[in-house]
Amino acid sequence: MLYRFPPAQYSFYPECPLHRLFGIQCPGCGATRALAALLHLHLSDALHANALFVCLLPLALLYALIVYRRALAAQTFRWPRLPSAALFALSTTVLFFTIARNF
Repeated sequence: MLYRFPPAQYSFYPECPLHRLFGIQCPGCGATRALAALLHLHLSDALHANALFVCLLPLALLYALIVYRRALAAQTFRWPRLPSAALFALSTTVLFFTIARNF
């Protein structure tokens, strides 16, 4: 869908409620445009739309692969836990990214 109908050319994609109400960009603003740009192999456009999404996408894909392999191997599925330090680092990064992109 994103490949055939890029958000820059079609307006049926949902609008961010935080951006609409307060005029600020949340950490996810631009992620749809970034993914569409990545599908077309336009890395610079993707980084311009949402650099955090582009940088975290490989980690999210790796986590999804780990979850998939664990689901196939186990009879009882348990989500893999991220270390507290990783969650803190991720939260801090998202917070600083949000502040930096709105100044």
